[in-house]
Amino acid sequence: MKCFLWAFFFGAPLLCANLSNAGDLSAEQSVAVGGNQPAIKRTVLRRADVPGIGYEVVYALVKIAPHSVVPRHTHPGMVFGYLMRGDYTILINGSPHLIRTGETWEVPGGVVHEEHTGDSGAEILAVFTVEKGKPLTSATN
Repeated sequence: MKCFLWAFFFGAPLLCANLSNAGDLSAEQSVAVGGNQPAIKRTVLRRADVPGIGYEVVYALVKIAPHSVVPRHTHPGMVFGYLMRGDYTILINGSPHLIRTGETWEVPGGVVHEEHTGDSGAEILAVFTVEKGKPLTSATN
């Protein structure tokens, strides 16, 4: 099943992450949503330039802790996701969409969304398409 939605993390200013300047292809970032434990860990697996248009594709492995809420946020370009394992729900305009293990989805650039995990947390392969030099995510109100 394919959902024409998409999600991804780091909505509040505390959670914003800019991996667009990361030089290491295996760069990791852990971000705490609350307390001392990191709730989200994003590992950049690969970056690839899209020839001639000033964009890049960023492949990342994202792990979100159980019972986490990733606040409202956007991405500057299209994001594609594949749920490798776990419990994952994305909310678009307040409407929840349950994503099951093995399913794919996408979220167009600029679409405000938030994410929730259940008892198992979530492990996601995310593919970001972004203009070079722009952050992967931006917080929204």
